[in-house]
Amino acid sequence: MSCKKVYITTPIYYVNDSAHIGHAYTTIIADTIARYSKLLGYDTFLLTGTDEHGQKIEQSAKKKGKSPKEYADEISKTFKDLWDDFGIEYDYFIRTTDDKHKQGVKFAFQKMFEKGDIYKGKYSGNYCVSCESFFTDTQLIDGSGCPDCGKETSIIEEESYFFRLSKYQDRLLEHYKNNPDFILPASKRNEVIAFVESGLKDLSITRTSFDWGIKLPENMNEPKHVMYVWLDALLNYLTALGYGGNGEKMDYWPAKIHIVGKDILRFHAIYWPAFLMSLDLPLPHHIGAHGWWTRDGQKMSKSIGNVVKPREVVEAYGLDTFRYFLLREVPFGQDGDFSEKALINRINGDLGNSLGNLLNRVIGMGGKYFNYKFSSDLSLFQNELEKVDDIVSKLESYIFQMQTHRYLEEIWEILAIGNRTIQSSEPWVKIKSNPDEVEALLVFVSNLLVRVSILLYPVMPNSSKKMAEALGIEISPENYDRFIRNRELLNSFEITKIPALFPKVDKPKMGQAPKREEKREIAEEGLITIDKFFEVKIRVGEILEVEEIPKSKKLYRLQVNLGEERPRQIVAGIKEFYKKEELLNTLVCVVANLKPAKLMGHISEGMLLAVRDSQGLSLIRPEHRREVGSPIS
Repeated sequence: MSCKKVYITTPIYYVNDSAHIGHAYTTIIADTIARYSKLLGYDTFLLTGTDEHGQKIEQSAKKKGKSPKEYADEISKTFKDLWDDFGIEYDYFIRTTDDKHKQGVKFAFQKMFEKGDIYKGKYSGNYCVSCESFFTDTQLIDGSGCPDCGKETSIIEEESYFFRLSKYQDRLLEHYKNNPDFILPASKRNEVIAFVESGLKDLSITRTSFDWGIKLPENMNEPKHVMYVWLDALLNYLTALGYGGNGEKMDYWPAKIHIVGKDILRFHAIYWPAFLMSLDLPLPHHIGAHGWWTRDGQKMSKSIGNVVKPREVVEAYGLDTFRYFLLREVPFGQDGDFSEKALINRINGDLGNSLGNLLNRVIGMGGKYFNYKFSSDLSLFQNELEKVDDIVSKLESYIFQMQTHRYLEEIWEILAIGNRTIQSSEPWVKIKSNPDEVEALLVFVSNLLVRVSILLYPVMPNSSKKMAEALGIEISPENYDRFIRNRELLNSFEITKIPALFPKVDKPKMGQAPKREEKREIAEEGLITIDKFFEVKIRVGEILEVEEIPKSKKLYRLQVNLGEERPRQIVAGIKEFYKKEELLNTLVCVVANLKPAKLMGHISEGMLLAVRDSQGLSLIRPEHRREVGSPIS
């Protein structure tokens, strides 16, 4: 058994509000990878916690008539209680108000200062309190709006210490080049590289305009300064291991993966590696950035009342089904949409019909025909077993590349093999004429379910344990070795009858969904809000292939690179206006979140932007060469 050490982290969650579906998604992904890592026999350390300093916390506490620490204590506890109730197997819950963390942050600051990477100066810039970030004039919306959250920024002028971020620009670009999977998914990598290539400026890392933060090392004699919240927060990944103290867990560093939301990717993929370089520490293996969640196709908002509260979903439908839905519903890195209808469809379809029904069939026929005990060799099913072995051999790579949806899709293919084999064998017919073949079938399907119960454990731990108990096995690293790595098969089973794991859901359990905002139509203008406009995702694409569609005078079939794992196929009616050679390897603007449609029998996964007037049709293109996948706003 391997003794490899694996360190997995969530971001530390900012204590300005209670946990929502995005927090749960991040934490469940991390917990899933940690559980899988433990199944492999690795010495695994999972970190989560809360980020509790900064001007925003100070202001929120004041509004509620509390001290910042009292306010942070209250909100931090709600996160910890939720993860405890959800069975998250974290090894340490860190708070940035912990003395151990403060000590480590001061140690790191002193080390970077002594290296010459921190210097004193004055800062003037556009500051967003909500995002705890500075922005240049060119980044602002309408001259003063934050480009990340849209809220009003304010100009701050104050004495500050700076980190020499610009010094590490070339080293960062070199690292991205030499480690192409440092940022996952690959589509996010280009965004980070483009930002760094545009030029890094030194980073202001202290504040004097508020007091709620970690003070500078005492020997610097700077009582007015507190550290920038992102310097403070990012260092939690080290201080949790004892950095700056006794270093009792530092052998877990570097981290296998930091899992973050896409809104904080820049801090983790640029600032954090630069800080580590300054501290002469190795960089994490991967930074995985996931997308955001909407509800019923609409952005979540307190004012609308459509924020998905994880505890409410779990109380209505169960923890394992919630975990499965989050990890299966959306590819990692893309935005996802939560709807109760989609969740019910997953429960009744994937979980009830495919998984639960297969287990019920084995238990039902095993009890009816063989009194729950059956044995046989598996020679009749060698072809099916080879297909299953091929699927299983790919699964580990999907987990550590953050492709949990692919991991689950492949497991469901194993279940499909089992269900198809039962259907084609018709055991209810053969039991009278050939009971031995029926017995062999049950042994075969039971072996599939043994593997599935182990493989599903990281995603659905409670349901998987119940499956395994019904089949007479335990879920453990030893059995992972036996049945997954070594592909061992059991020739006999004594199964136990259990209640249905996934009863059918006939109607929603969470009450009526919140009403959508009233649409205020201005007929003569047809105006829309800026939020409505931003629902349309337009990206820069490069045309890689152009094919004519037989019998069509207008349509080309294009393969367009949007910086994703595979090119998009787009069917476009531009044949009358462009020759194939005029399109090949050129840039276009693509509506990237359009529902796929079928045109003359060909699937089209997007739409090109164009203008048509009396002179004909012309594609809308970027004025200069731009990175494929870049968003257009």
